[in-house]
Amino acid sequence: MAYAALQKKYDGKMPAPIDGFTWQQRFFLGWANVWKGNIKEEELINRLKSDVHSPAEFRVIGPLVNFGPYYEAFGSCDSGMMFKPAGDKIKIW
Repeated sequence: MAYAALQKKYDGKMPAPIDGFTWQQRFFLGWANVWKGNIKEEELINRLKSDVHSPAEFRVIGPLVNFGPYYEAFGSCDSGMMFKPAGDKIKIW
């Protein structure tokens, strides 16, 4: 929803890149920045046992590898943790 709202705000009038990043790339970098974290392994294990939420790393990777605009923003790759083949992508809405 946030991505769609930002697209609507720009309404075809795309702003110039900042520090070499397009508005789309900055959106996804901001998303990742919100969820970045540094956590000790013992605390991660504790949270995996007691917290219903996914670890921060997967709150970034999970949605983005299924989101077409992410690939449009950064280009395609054919391997790695930030790639999912088109036939394997999940689409809920």
